[in-house]
Amino acid sequence: MESLKVKDYMNVRPVTFEPKMSLSKALDKLLSSKQIGGPVIDESRKVVGFLSEQDMIHKLLKVGYYCQDTHTVEECMRSEVLTVSPEDSIIELADTMAGQKPKIYPVVDNGRLAGVITRRDVLTAISNQIVDCFKHPV
Repeated sequence: MESLKVKDYMNVRPVTFEPKMSLSKALDKLLSSKQIGGPVIDESRKVVGFLSEQDMIHKLLKVGYYCQDTHTVEECMRSEVLTVSPEDSIIELADTMAGQKPKIYPVVDNGRLAGVITRRDVLTAISNQIVDCFKHPV
């Protein structure tokens, strides 16, 4: 099970955002995806932040109330982002996720976004391993 790697279960086509994107456009992108958030990337695909549903709620309440879309992703995103590598172990990531860490991590390779991995992806990896355990009796 230790041989399970992030690269084998990550989403290589995640929803992403740009810092100058309007928050309402970011909301549309997020709602049309199956993610609960996504990395904010610059023009070279370097991760510069992370935007989640939770980050957006407060600002978007004001947008809806005042009918003014003046906020950008940059104003709402978290700039401190925990990332993982494609070569990281699923088991180590599962241990990290067991606490109150993020539910979704950008996967960064050579300084650039390669994908994202979620708790559901990690659970899928663990489930596949459990199924394999019962196929091969010890």
